[in-house]
Amino acid sequence: QLLNHHNFGLKVVFVLLLAAAAADGQSFHLGLCPGPSVQEDFNVTQYMGTWYEIEKLPAAFERGKCIQATYTLLRDGTVSVRNAELLSNGKINSIEGVARVKNSSLPAILDVSFFKGVPDAPYWVLSTDYRSYALVYSCSNYFGLFHIDFAWILARTRTLTDDIISQQRDRLAAAGVDVSRLTVSDQTGCEAWA
Repeated sequence: QLLNHHNFGLKVVFVLLLAAAAADGQSFHLGLCPGPSVQEDFNVTQYMGTWYEIEKLPAAFERGKCIQATYTLLRDGTVSVRNAELLSNGKINSIEGVARVKNSSLPAILDVSFFKGVPDAPYWVLSTDYRSYALVYSCSNYFGLFHIDFAWILARTRTLTDDIISQQRDRLAAAGVDVSRLTVSDQTGCEAWA
């Protein structure tokens, strides 16, 4: 019996080490995702359009600069998502997906799908004024043991005032998110973007 518990403990440690390696550059934490509150009375139509990334938790799938996301409401009520970035070689890298509201009574909680057969990613709009800023959070639990989360402070322009950034950081911190890992996104030299 003791040997089985020891083997189980080793397996858990092994799984956690593998997960940490796989999550290199991600925000990896023991325990379950926090449950931050989301934007009340979220209006998906007002949210549509282009948003520019101002700050973020590290995301290995983002390698470029001038990162932006464009959302378009489709006739069936889903949202077309196009994320794009400018790579160091001057080429634009983009990916397209679809977002869906999970529960009509909580329209600020969406699931985004980029690849068939891959689980949808959560997309929670924690706060937005629709005109200048948005705060988005995504968190997934694994094996009930750890979670990996992402956060983005977005703006309608490539810059955002320090006081709005500070307010959004405070919101994340109050939700239990480690804001010390937020990094500033590079929105300079984006003139080549057409």
